[in-house]
Amino acid sequence: MSQNFVLKKGLDIPVKGISELRISNAKTPDIVAVKPTDFKGLAPRLLVREGDPVLCGSPVIADKTHAEILLTSPVSGKVKTILRGDKRKLLAVLIENDHDFNCVEFKTPSNAEEVRQTILASGMWPWLVQRPYGIIANPELTPKGIFVSGFSTAPLAADVDFCFADQFKFIQAAVSALAKLAPVHVSLDACNPEAAKLNKLENCTLHFFQGKHPAGNVGVQISHISPIQKEETVWTISLLGLAAIGKVLVNKKVDLTRKVAVCGPMAIEPSYIVTMPGLPMKDITGQWGTLADEARIVSGDMLSGAAIGPDGYLGFFDNQVTVIKEGREKEAFGWIRPIRYKQFSTDHSYFSWLMPWRKYDLDTNLHGGPRAFLMNDAYYAKVLPMDIYPLYLTKACLAGDIDKMEKFGIYEVLPEDLALCEFVDPSKNYIQDIIAKGIDLMLKEMA
Repeated sequence: MSQNFVLKKGLDIPVKGISELRISNAKTPDIVAVKPTDFKGLAPRLLVREGDPVLCGSPVIADKTHAEILLTSPVSGKVKTILRGDKRKLLAVLIENDHDFNCVEFKTPSNAEEVRQTILASGMWPWLVQRPYGIIANPELTPKGIFVSGFSTAPLAADVDFCFADQFKFIQAAVSALAKLAPVHVSLDACNPEAAKLNKLENCTLHFFQGKHPAGNVGVQISHISPIQKEETVWTISLLGLAAIGKVLVNKKVDLTRKVAVCGPMAIEPSYIVTMPGLPMKDITGQWGTLADEARIVSGDMLSGAAIGPDGYLGFFDNQVTVIKEGREKEAFGWIRPIRYKQFSTDHSYFSWLMPWRKYDLDTNLHGGPRAFLMNDAYYAKVLPMDIYPLYLTKACLAGDIDKMEKFGIYEVLPEDLALCEFVDPSKNYIQDIIAKGIDLMLKEMA
């Protein structure tokens, strides 16, 4: 039975640079990166050496804890370079693409166990993210549900219809297969329920959400549909993940190609490209020209994405690249200048609030450094439609107080869910980083 939710809290950030609904480039990269750093909870064990040949779908990295969890190659070719960081930490495996796309062929599963084994063998299991903590799902567990957000409210998010209208059969195949593992819940935009024909999905329960960002965050949706209690487990997966798993089930081959929105105030003619995860940013420098030194290149959205720079690679879970200006300038007299119609404020501090239709050329400037927390939880709660106490949860994470972290909602959130709290925070604290460190502490102490 479907449910309807109207969320009154939240904030849509009016930023310039939304992508036009057109394909400006179909780029199959010559070098593709497989990055274990994209996956929280993965202890990578390298399965290949430099010079080894690989097929599309052949294993490259395995998890030391659960050897059946694999990361597979998205292309065929050979291993060119293995990148390591401090203490020989494995950062990425660079694969030279031969553009032949010779693939490993997988069997079509007929029951729950075969579904599990096919998803594991093809390297698609890491799409399943386990909550609490946002780690790769444990294949030995059975969750109380699998949750999918069928829309995104993040700033400049990729358009669902444009990206997935031709992927419906793959998404349906994945939903039907995952329904054999646990009940599947799909949340849709109540203002556009027919996007990508997702309202026709079968073998799942549909829910409809209406509201500002973060209404599209799966964590917010779970908190309204079935809040996570202590010792409960749920899995989440994105539309990208459903499409990728569906292609394995239908075509019997790994295919991670996707439409990626290149957007943001610094993007040149924001539009879409067709590519795959691990794309080197240097391959699409034409999207922001010669301004790389002045721009912050983010894999994902501007609130919760990862700053990867011009030498980085597109993240496994991302279908958005945001290019935003590095705000290095210091502004004379700052906040005491009320007539700042080019500045966006959530507090009506400037007269810009009189122009609600305006889009802003936002940058990364914090206009100040971290300072003591504002002692008013309602200030943060007004943009977070969840039944938790964000200020007290953040302070509990800072103090490393596990009992209070449990009390104030650590099981229900990931850093991305509090990204807006960080955006509106007058104290300039890095709330997402604080929550991430709190989750790391929970993993260490409660495992």
